[in-house]
Amino acid sequence: MLSIQDVIDYCDLDRGEIEAIAEHEHIPIAVAAEMSAVLLCTPEGVCHLHTMIIENMQHALESGRYQHVKDLAETYQHLQRSHPISAH
Repeated sequence: MLSIQDVIDYCDLDRGEIEAIAEHEHIPIAVAAEMSAVLLCTPEGVCHLHTMIIENMQHALESGRYQHVKDLAETYQHLQRSHPISAH
């Protein structure tokens, strides 16, 4: 049986990025990990992933969860470095 860490290790995203997908889509982390593989297959999917994290930050800011905004900002910076939005 695979652990959640095994599933995350299989992905091309880090745990924070996968947790951000799960938060945005209101799905379990294991499902978000599977979804990440699909999102990373196309430039549109990568753009959608960026949008999800930005929307999570906006929601956290509106809710006054400032530490979560900071955590998501760090996650987003990592995403920008590892999977930038394509110029095409």
